Amino acid sequence: MQDSQSNAARTSTKDEVSHSDPPFLLTAVRILYLGLMIAAASVPITNSKPGGNPLIDFVMPIAATLAVVAIVVLLDIRTPHKRISNVVGIYLAVVAGLFASLAVGVLIDLIAGAWELTEDEAALKYLTLLKLAVGLTLCYVAVSVVLSTRDSIRLVIPYVEFSRQVRGVRPMLLDTSSLIDGRLNTFTKTGFLDAPLIVPQFVVAELHTLADSNDRLKRDRGRRGMANLRGLQNTSGITLDIEHIETPPAMEVDSMLIDLAAEKNLRIVTTDANLARVAEIRDVATLNLHDLGDVLRDPAVPGERLHLLITRAGEAAGQGVGYLPDGTMVVVENADQRIGDEIEVVITNAVQTSAGRLVFANVSPDQPEGLARAATAQPGHRGRGPNAPEQD
Repeated sequence: MQDSQSNAARTSTKDEVSHSDPPFLLTAVRILYLGLMIAAASVPITNSKPGGNPLIDFVMPIAATLAVVAIVVLLDIRTPHKRISNVVGIYLAVVAGLFASLAVGVLIDLIAGAWELTEDEAALKYLTLLKLAVGLTLCYVAVSVVLSTRDSIRLVIPYVEFSRQVRGVRPMLLDTSSLIDGRLNTFTKTGFLDAPLIVPQFVVAELHTLADSNDRLKRDRGRRGMANLRGLQNTSGITLDIEHIETPPAMEVDSMLIDLAAEKNLRIVTTDANLARVAEIRDVATLNLHDLGDVLRDPAVPGERLHLLITRAGEAAGQGVGYLPDGTMVVVENADQRIGDEIEVVITNAVQTSAGRLVFANVSPDQPEGLARAATAQPGHRGRGPNAPEQD
């Protein structure tokens, strides 16, 4: 029962973040396209002369039309996530190829006219075939060049550029750790953040993987990251884009983030100290949420009480470890026997490290003992057993 509820929760979270195409509308458009193509194929059938060849007059137009429809619809289904840059690039490439074909066709006609080849019927057929082959080749070469160099091409018209040029405030690139942290959600609601936010699709995929993990801590972190991402999407006053970026399948997420930030001149928002160090080596700007938290958050006050779930044992003997909602580690003394229990602790100290904030605490004196410690702490019986013989 619990597994089915968790699976349903993960499925609903994925459906909220992912942007799927409307299937009913696409199906209606495809059916309309099929009907219009069949109507177009009936034009030569209605204009055919009586007594003609049925194979040429009836079968061939319908078969050719259905073949074209099948190829076009299959290509449309096989590419569900289309990018406007690719569509515009292919269109402009085909237009450029057609203009080049027209120019080459005029040149071929001039050469054929100079050699008086236009009067020969066989030569005219070969000239027509030559112009058709050259036109198709030029269109193919134009499309191939545009698709292979679309990240390097800058068009003059800004609305059809292949790669976004950074203007004004530099956008912020969010990584997985910043989405799991969640403090950025609170900061965006204050109105101080006016920079666009970008979340690559491979970061969303990593959150999905964490949400589907069998490990409890990873699963909770993944779900919290998905919920925070959804909250950013619903926050008014900010611009959040989920970018579908083509990346190598075997490449690490951190490497893809750094490459994307270096290519697009973006700033990486993270809480991962190792990622920040590697980005610094690559001269990529990073914004660590721990640094922002140190400036805006008051230091932990000794004596503050809070409820904490002890998840594992600490490095030193007798220590237990728990985590605050923002991921801050809390080391609790004398809590090694309380793993799996939610207890009340009292903060004693807080230390800022390169990896983030570290809080120390003690178990509250008013906290009742756990069942495990209570069972092991019972005093042993030192007298005679009930069946022991009496001594004289």
